[in-house]
Amino acid sequence: MATIKRYSTAAGDRWEVRYRQPNGVTSRKRGFTTKKAAEDWDANNKVAINRGEFVAPSMGRAKVGDLAPAWLDRKRATTEPSHSRMLDSAWKVHVSPTWAGVPVSKVTATGVKNWTASMTGRGCSATTVLRALGVLAGILDDAIADGRISKNPARGLDPKQREKPTKPKRKHVYLDHDDVGRLADESGEHRVLVLVLAYTGLRWGEAVALRVRHIDEIRRRLLVIDNAVQLGVDHAVGDPKDDEPREVPVPKFLMAEIKKRITGRGPDDLVFGDGAHYLPRPRSNGGWFAGAVKRAKVDRVTPHDLRHTAASLAISAGANVLAVSRMLGHENPQVTLKTYADLFDTDLDKVSNALDVARRKSVSKRGPKRVQHLESVPV
Repeated sequence: MATIKRYSTAAGDRWEVRYRQPNGVTSRKRGFTTKKAAEDWDANNKVAINRGEFVAPSMGRAKVGDLAPAWLDRKRATTEPSHSRMLDSAWKVHVSPTWAGVPVSKVTATGVKNWTASMTGRGCSATTVLRALGVLAGILDDAIADGRISKNPARGLDPKQREKPTKPKRKHVYLDHDDVGRLADESGEHRVLVLVLAYTGLRWGEAVALRVRHIDEIRRRLLVIDNAVQLGVDHAVGDPKDDEPREVPVPKFLMAEIKKRITGRGPDDLVFGDGAHYLPRPRSNGGWFAGAVKRAKVDRVTPHDLRHTAASLAISAGANVLAVSRMLGHENPQVTLKTYADLFDTDLDKVSNALDVARRKSVSKRGPKRVQHLESVPV
């Protein structure tokens, strides 16, 4: 049974709770400013012990900074270099300065909310805040697994609250065939690359990692098995997103352009760039792509936005959601429907129109329905 006693300090009277841990060791919790606060803590502690959720105080003294290296090392070993590099940066710039010296048992939900709010107040984007929050939450997950804390105060924040920002949805920009043609023509030596991005939906890293041996001219397919992610001036090559290689269909006119592009190159040569080095992503301001957009007088787009154009052109050509999903390399068609719901809205009209046409054809084949009156029915 716990014992609650008062003791004196320079700051005034305080209360302590002496209690027995599940292993039989007597311990104490000090620093309560009122007896009721001590009693409340004791009641909660008893519930935790009965539920098997008790955590020894000594286990919770480990600091966030002590657990971070192991978590970051595991991420480096199990994720793409580009992703692990962002996690390292988030830890060093945003998480470590606030939490490295804090014991895991002292991390509170209110403290986490205040921290994310302060990041937002300093002008950090929602993406930056969410990534930093994810790093802290991941480290605290390890603390739970090791029995250092019983719950994670960095998870389960109310998404309706401002402390956990949501990424604003950017409206997709869709170019039509004429827009794509002008943009490609204004891209000079990168003309074929722009066409590939706009008509196949490849991500930038997937496109610049294409090698000649990845091109199936007979079946008109691109085999996407590599993804070259730019890290500073270097590139790290890994698997495509979701670790799933895929085959992407290529229109006839585009395959003819690609064949011209790879003339004279060997099977292991890269399709784009000089054939030996990965083509760097164009600068957002003053780069060749931004210049082509301006000269072509199309809506402002980035190379990645051409992926949305590819989806739009495919859907307008009659491709179903499953085909578009496979082309884009989405994990499942639901992702495609969620991302491009606005493009599939017109399909509802197509469904009703198709049903109407089908019914008219069916009725015309059967002819007018013959109605037989009761008096004409033989008895």
